[in-house]
Amino acid sequence: MNHILYINPSQVIQRRMDGSVNFYRPWNQYKRGFGNVEGEYWLGLENMYELTHNRNYMLRVDLEDFEGRKAFALYSSFSVGPEADGYRLQVSGFRNKGGAGDSLTHHNGQKFTTFDKDQDPYSGNCANLYLGAFWYNVCHYTNPNGVYLWGADNTHYAIGVAWFTWKDNYTISMKSISMKIKNIS
Repeated sequence: MNHILYINPSQVIQRRMDGSVNFYRPWNQYKRGFGNVEGEYWLGLENMYELTHNRNYMLRVDLEDFEGRKAFALYSSFSVGPEADGYRLQVSGFRNKGGAGDSLTHHNGQKFTTFDKDQDPYSGNCANLYLGAFWYNVCHYTNPNGVYLWGADNTHYAIGVAWFTWKDNYTISMKSISMKIKNIS
């Protein structure tokens, strides 16, 4: 008797790795997605909502710095709400196993903000201020869609691809970051 082993693959929802794709984009592009799934990539907010609104997903964030050091963060629950609610992020259940620390819980419950659609609670527009797009919350502990800076750069404060709880510094940009979800239901 043959047994089929079902492997539950991860779905990449975001990846930065070489600066080849400009992530400073308007709302409609973040809504539908852009890039190449094999390279720099954003799945799209509507796709994230469709994937996560009826199923349980976990999230893994993988990081690498320009010295080749790697870390990751795990969250037991991840979902994105509908556009009518600003594609609100729901993330919880941080597990401190991969050394990256928890830079995402600060963003839990926030609506998505781009330079042309300000939905963050800050008095200004965090996407404009930090040259990215994300679920900002006065404003960020992580900025995965910020400017790809090729390492440390203190020219402009906190605009890079940051994960503050790993590097404890907003002037250090990651070489790579990827966010992957996996169905757990």
